[in-house]
Amino acid sequence: MKKLITLFIFIISYQVSAQQLSDTERKLIEAIDRNYHETVKLLEETVNINSGTFNLEGVKAVAKVYEREFTKIGFQTEWITLPDSLRRAGHFVATRKGNKGKKLFFIGHLDTVFEKDMPFYPFEMVDENTAKGQGANDMKGGNAMIFATLKALDDLGLLEDRTITVYFTGDEENSGKPSWVSRLDFVERAKQHDVALGYETAQGFNIATVARRGASGWTLKTTGRQVHSSGVFKENAGYGAIYEAARILNEFRVQLADEQYLTFNPGQFIGGSDVSYNAETGKGEALGKTNIVSREAFVTGDLRFLGEPQKEAAREKMRNIVSQSLNRTTAEIEFEDGIPSMPPTAGNLALVDILSQVSLDMGYGVVKAGDPGSRGAGDISYVAEYLDCIDGIGASGSGAHSPAETINMKQYPDLIKRSTLFVYRLLY
Repeated sequence: MKKLITLFIFIISYQVSAQQLSDTERKLIEAIDRNYHETVKLLEETVNINSGTFNLEGVKAVAKVYEREFTKIGFQTEWITLPDSLRRAGHFVATRKGNKGKKLFFIGHLDTVFEKDMPFYPFEMVDENTAKGQGANDMKGGNAMIFATLKALDDLGLLEDRTITVYFTGDEENSGKPSWVSRLDFVERAKQHDVALGYETAQGFNIATVARRGASGWTLKTTGRQVHSSGVFKENAGYGAIYEAARILNEFRVQLADEQYLTFNPGQFIGGSDVSYNAETGKGEALGKTNIVSREAFVTGDLRFLGEPQKEAAREKMRNIVSQSLNRTTAEIEFEDGIPSMPPTAGNLALVDILSQVSLDMGYGVVKAGDPGSRGAGDISYVAEYLDCIDGIGASGSGAHSPAETINMKQYPDLIKRSTLFVYRLLY
């Protein structure tokens, strides 16, 4: 009996929730259903174009698809070129300008981690609820959601006199360096808007991203005295470069590993009597023998953080650790800024409240803000300082960055519908 009562209450609450939608919102849902077959075709077309970050022609080919589609719904499109020195394809931008409502900045990216020389995995339905393919959820599914959302609004004439910018970067997975060059136009355009909407992969159907950790790099170099290994640890020989580097890395772990939201990872360690490293290819070489105390060691790593104060405090601790060298060794560390963090601001949380109310009104349940430490850096972080932001409202799926990458096609239409009503309420 209790189960029947619970089910009855659920049905009544769903009916009440459904009645919260306006006539216009119901028509928008109908437009999504009407266009859904074309949305899936668009997703399939773009997934089937290899657009690894370094496949410049492939990235541009995906942009051409969206140039074709956005032109159909009244957007002005352009291609943002980058200096040849960055070795990146560039960025796609589609705009409409007006004087009413909030000015919205939509963020996607054209590239994937799957380069042209890797095995190719085309779009394919696994079953009625799941499809797979390169970049299907990260983030070609999100790109198609952005277009489907704006097309539905355009079908009903709801984009008239509204300011919308859609910005699909061509190098999110491996941005051109320096980032202030590759993201200069991106940031300047974002500043002209009120809200940034990031359609990166959803963490869950009822979770939205209000914060993302930043990412930066560091390089550690140590030296030691190259002598016969029989004298290692003694006053005249010292400890060598490898022991010094190992000491430093272990102290990083001991002193910093328990700090919330902070991570630091040594990705490469090269040591010996002579070492070399190519920053462009990531390849390194070492020459050494077991009976020689190491003369050089080289370590590269990343540092992820939430907020500039945490980043700077961590760097200061790391510098202090580096400065306490073992006998007959030297050490130096250099830091390189990468992607800033996106802190969980009140404005960001307010956007989740709006999205959650939309979700409740549609009968989909509450949407909550995700754990700030659960997501890494992303393009939206570059603009988080200037406007309210929400991310992770794109497609759902699993296995991103792997041959097993999938997109949840059961949730996909519902996510598009919720996205469309969310954007409608922001605009009106």
